[in-house]
This record gives sequence, C-alpha cells and structure tokens, in this order.
Amino acid sequence: MRTHTLTSGMRLGALALALAAAMAVTGCSGAAPAATPAPTATGAAPDFPADTAAALQAALDDTRGDEFAGVIARVITPEGTWTGTSGTAAPDGETAPSPDDRTRIGSLTKTMTATILLQLVEEGLVSLDDPISQYVPDSPNGAATLRQLADMTSGIPSYSLDPDWQDKYFGDPFLLFAPQELVDAAKTLPVDGAPGEVWKYSNTNYVLLGMVIEQVLEQPIAEVFAERLFEPLSMVDTVYPGSSAGIDQPHLVGLTNQRNPGGPAEDATEWSPSFASTAGEVVSTLDDLTLWAHALFTGEGVLDDETQQLRRDSILSSPAPNDAESGYGIGWGERADGWWGHSGTIPGFTTSVFHSYDENATIVVVANTDAPLASGEVPAPAVFEALAAALG
Repeated sequence: MRTHTLTSGMRLGALALALAAAMAVTGCSGAAPAATPAPTATGAAPDFPADTAAALQAALDDTRGDEFAGVIARVITPEGTWTGTSGTAAPDGETAPSPDDRTRIGSLTKTMTATILLQLVEEGLVSLDDPISQYVPDSPNGAATLRQLADMTSGIPSYSLDPDWQDKYFGDPFLLFAPQELVDAAKTLPVDGAPGEVWKYSNTNYVLLGMVIEQVLEQPIAEVFAERLFEPLSMVDTVYPGSSAGIDQPHLVGLTNQRNPGGPAEDATEWSPSFASTAGEVVSTLDDLTLWAHALFTGEGVLDDETQQLRRDSILSSPAPNDAESGYGIGWGERADGWWGHSGTIPGFTTSVFHSYDENATIVVVANTDAPLASGEVPAPAVFEALAAALG
C-alpha cells in the first residue's frame, strides 16, 4: 500500500501559486511595470517604521508558532527593508536562519525557466506559437504551443502524479532522473484536455520547456541558467544543481513528511533535486532571491521593456480557475488582491516571492519545511499571507 504522497513533485496541490485558498491570481491591467525597490542591504532600514517592523515580526512568529523549525523573510517597500527570522536553521539547532543560508526553491524555478524562454523569444530563436512537437516530437499533446506550456493550458499531465513514478521516487529519493524520464512518466497518464481548453498546473510543462531551451541553445541547462540569469544578476550563491544532490554550506536543513503523511518528518536536505528539473531544481538564498525579485518584477537585467510587458499581459482570465480577477501567465500569476509572483515547494523546503505594483512592495519568504501547518496551509505561503496582511 502506498503510504506517501507527492503532490505534483513540489506539492503542486497547493498550486505553488494560486489554487490554494487565497492564491488566486488575476488578469493583467496592461499598465507598464512600476519601479520595484532596488535590492538593499540586509537588516531593518533606519526609516522602516518601528510599529510596522514589530507587526511583521509578530506575523512571522505567530505563523510559525511551534509548527516548524525556522523561517526567514524580507519585506522591501519605499520606506526601507525589513528582514526577520523566527526559529532555527536546523530542527535541532540553535542558530537562526540567515540571508545567506542556501535553500531549495522548488517551483520558483519556473519563474526563471519562463524568463529564459522569453529571452529566446526576444532574440527570435523561438516563437511562443511554436508547437512543442517541433522540439520534442514524442511529447504528449504535441500541438500545444510553448505559450500554452508556460501558462499551464497545454493539457499535458504532470509526471509527478503518476503512481508508478511516485513509488520509484519515494523508494529512493536519491535517484537521478533525466528530463526524458520525467516526460516518459507523463506519457503514461491521460492528457488533462485539449490544448487551450483546460488549465492544470503541470511540472511536465516546465521540464519540456527546459528541454527546448537546451536544444535551441545547444548548451547544458545549468550553464544557461548561470550565464543568462545568475551571473548577470550577481546571484553568487544560486545554482542549478543538475545531478548534484549536495547543497553547499551554509544551508537550511529541510524536513518533509511527503513519504509518510501524518508520520514523523525526515531530513530531505540532500534528496536528489533532479526529479524537479527545470520545474523546480534551483538552489538559492534569501539575499539572491531579493535580487531575483527585482529582476522578475521589473525585467531589469533579464528582459527588455516590450518583453516584460508581454509577460505582464500574459495573465489568463480563462479557462477556470482563472477568471477576471485572478489568473496565471507565463511563469507567474497575479492574485485578486494585486500581489504578483509565485511560490515553490520541494521536499523539505517552501518559498514565496511576491510583489505589489500598487504598493511598490516585495515580500520574500524561505521556510525549512514543506509539511503542512495544522490549518492545512503551506509554510512559506502562509507566512507571506501573514506579512502581506501586516503591511495593511
């Protein structure tokens, strides 16, 4: 009997972005991107209001409670930058999480894969209207376009929902998986629908997009991420680990109960991330995710203004669950309350990166577990919700 669960590999039942409770994401206003606050030094800025800083810390502490080991978060507004921690970097440790602690970011990787895809569009190397079969002939729903893969309307099922693949992964979470193996697992499942007719969050979409990127550039995907994103943005502690399951020090220690829901959590820090591929494999830090947030929400350093606007305009209003107030686009979404971004979950870790263009505010959260809270919420997204509420 299968005793474990894997919600689409990165707890996609939480929808990394928006199908969980308040995660709804909304249609684009079409307005030009607002200026995101530039990354600032770690710590509370002198002009950050003391009462707001206290409210943010209380939100952090209250959400964590005694339910998981540790969390670190950063809030950037025109008034300054606040960085807060609660708990410890390791379950049995005494050291608080640090902005330079490495962590696995799960589906935040999709925001990076989507950005590289848009760079290729910008350079005329691919078109969003190209069918995936042009690059991966044996893909399920081969007529689905690259845009439909990126915005989750391809109808291609997520390999991580395949019971046989789950048994293989949880039988040995240190196994290495090649992208084609993941696509092959997806091919054993029925398609979710015809391209463009349904919206289903699927890791397979982003594994396939990674295969496209690697094929078009004729370059290993780890080098692509480094040369096109990490190096230009000075994300010095961020890597695409590929076949490596190690994670350099300092790092958070991540706990999961995905192999044994309801049972004791286990250390998943060095489980192989290869099962997540370009859908969720990247390792980063709070400091580097601050840099990434600035690039993601402005396009600065990664996309020209026209392509960044294309991404803004990509937010869907249909099919359901997308609607006039909430939707997903090319590697990110907009919530009904005006926050744009993505969350990520991978065994042992959860992350959230969101920005409000109206308030010119950014929130970045890193937690060292993916075990759900007593409320059923996912740790990092739950902390994001609490911090956004504390900002008012």
